Amino acid sequence: MTLSVDNARGRSVWRRISAGYHQFLCGLLAAMLAILIIPVTLQIFSRFTSLIPHYIWTEEMARFLFVWTIMIGSIVGVRESAHFDVDVWPRLSPRRDAGLRLFTRLCMLLVGFVFVWMGVEFTEQAIYRISELAELPLWIIHLAWPVAGASWLLFLGEQIYDDLAVLLGRSPAAPGETLDARP
Repeated sequence: MTLSVDNARGRSVWRRISAGYHQFLCGLLAAMLAILIIPVTLQIFSRFTSLIPHYIWTEEMARFLFVWTIMIGSIVGVRESAHFDVDVWPRLSPRRDAGLRLFTRLCMLLVGFVFVWMGVEFTEQAIYRISELAELPLWIIHLAWPVAGASWLLFLGEQIYDDLAVLLGRSPAAPGETLDARP
């Protein structure tokens, strides 16, 4: 009895940590989008007007921010199950629906492992390289791939746990803690 209570308490703590990480990523994503507006606006004005000089660093800064924004957005999308979804099957029972979601998430898990594994190699190749214009270390931009893959694994692990609980006939999570944003 105490083991199941400890497991439930541990899951609850883990879910709160995961939810906090998700909130942090959402805030970071909003900040990066706001900051991305600055170099892109400077690029546009400097190309079409002579009011301000043409800044070279804005292109690389925009590229770095754009890559990180895409990767963090994909992490948030996986957490919220907001990725592209095609409904091919008719309305299914909750268990069959959980089975299909489980299959999809296991496929996504494979992609996450590839992102971590290949992303680490990708980042290692960039450790001693710098960008041409701003002379920023390139590992900063390459690190986005393994971070995205590891975060996908974290969030997919929770969702797979919930789907297995539904398949086994148990409640996937305490009320208000479910990860799947779909109805």
